[in-house]
Amino acid sequence: MDATWNPWHGCHKLSEGCRNCYVYRMDARYDKDASVVTQNEASFFLPIAKKRNGEYKYPSGTLFYTCFSSDFFVEEADEWREDCWEMMRKRSDCQFFLITKRIDRFALCKPDDWGEGYENVTIAVTTENQPMADYRLPIYLALPMTRRVIVCEPLLEAIDLAPYLSADIAEVTVGGESGERARPCHYEWVTSLREQCVAAGVAFHFHQTGANFIKEGRVYQIPKSSNTSKPNERGLIRSQKTEKGELLCWKQE
Repeated sequence: MDATWNPWHGCHKLSEGCRNCYVYRMDARYDKDASVVTQNEASFFLPIAKKRNGEYKYPSGTLFYTCFSSDFFVEEADEWREDCWEMMRKRSDCQFFLITKRIDRFALCKPDDWGEGYENVTIAVTTENQPMADYRLPIYLALPMTRRVIVCEPLLEAIDLAPYLSADIAEVTVGGESGERARPCHYEWVTSLREQCVAAGVAFHFHQTGANFIKEGRVYQIPKSSNTSKPNERGLIRSQKTEKGELLCWKQE
């Protein structure tokens, strides 16, 4: 079972990958300021919510996608984070997956008993361009983690991840930018990252083309409903049909 757990909402923009943030786009529809970080009181204790019979609402094995409408390490949430760590400890029978641009705050925000990492918590780091890869990944790789995932989304330029890829990285996820103002993602950038992962023996996942995808000099306008990849029955390649041609997305284990 999968569940989305957003203990707080809102975030202030930090780097180029934040420019067209989907949370800001969603909040703008309701005249809401996404830069204001607020606690989600109704869902804050979601992982430990119980049914009337006393059983947990979310069963053992649930994967919680955590803090996808904010950043788990945003400064404004410092007063709430320890309660979240406690829930992750209490629900050690579940998995928690979170993505951050603020891995440089981890040392200040980690729980006292983190040790070599919680077995049920995956902290993924975004690297949308080369400067962010070169800044965030050395910090990330030096931290104790049980599982590491690099997320190049939105992919804004060609990135050389080779110096950072090893058996310590479980997966690299790549994707273009969504939304009406999406910056283009180039096919060659994606294939280069795939080749780097193959060479290093790291799993690669092409998550989505984004709204503007460029291949062999042609621009493909991809509707949101069809820009996310889904592996075929072999888990390797799924081809995306468009009016102008065929695009490839991969999930390679």
